[in-house]
Amino acid sequence: MKSNFNIAILIDGDNAQPKILKEMLEEVAKYGKATIRRIYGDWTIPQMHGWKDILNQHSFNPIQKFAYTSGKNSTDSSLIIDAMDILHERNIDGFCIVSSDSDYTGLAKRIREQGVFVMGIGRKSTPVAFIQSCEIFTFVENIYPEEELTADIDKPVMKRTKKVQETEKQKKEPVPTKEESKLRLIDKAFDNSIDEDELAFISQIGTNLRRIDPSFDTRAFGFKSLTRLFESLPNYEVVRKDFNGKMHALIKRK
Repeated sequence: MKSNFNIAILIDGDNAQPKILKEMLEEVAKYGKATIRRIYGDWTIPQMHGWKDILNQHSFNPIQKFAYTSGKNSTDSSLIIDAMDILHERNIDGFCIVSSDSDYTGLAKRIREQGVFVMGIGRKSTPVAFIQSCEIFTFVENIYPEEELTADIDKPVMKRTKKVQETEKQKKEPVPTKEESKLRLIDKAFDNSIDEDELAFISQIGTNLRRIDPSFDTRAFGFKSLTRLFESLPNYEVVRKDFNGKMHALIKRK
């Protein structure tokens, strides 16, 4: 992406953790500059107090939205309306939606339909529909994998419907083949990336992995880079070649 790639980061304050704001900004910085920074919520309730201490540190604007009905709030609708206004103003190049709520699925789809970059940041319990609607989706557990995060993740929020709660419960159940499933994605991405010499650029594999699964993250395997992950896989070999004076990492099957 271009160096002046501007991103609007919109945070659902009722559905995210204040303690990882710094890490979220660092994640967004990989793809561009967070020029628009807003956090939405009802700032009159105790649950939002955690955000107040760090807003000014990271130049975020708090957007007040009252809960007009018991057990509900207007945060999601306000965030969506603002996002559409920003989209039509054409002042930014991409969006980052921070939430684990399926209500933002339609918004992410609409942004992509306009050819604008959209990423998401949320918990592993985020519904698949929202994850797949983003070009990139990062799980907070991968950027802040501390035990204390779990306590906050399990706290109930006003917007979680019974259906979402059931989905989260299913996702929390252990899936023995999850890692194997991710490794199969690697095989598929490699096959989609190889050239006539049966070699694939590591960057192209990374692009295809994100296209297949926006939430794919090497940190889930304990590696900071895709190259390191491939070096650990017994069926693959990392080779480096010089192209016009610059070394590139390529992958081949053993």
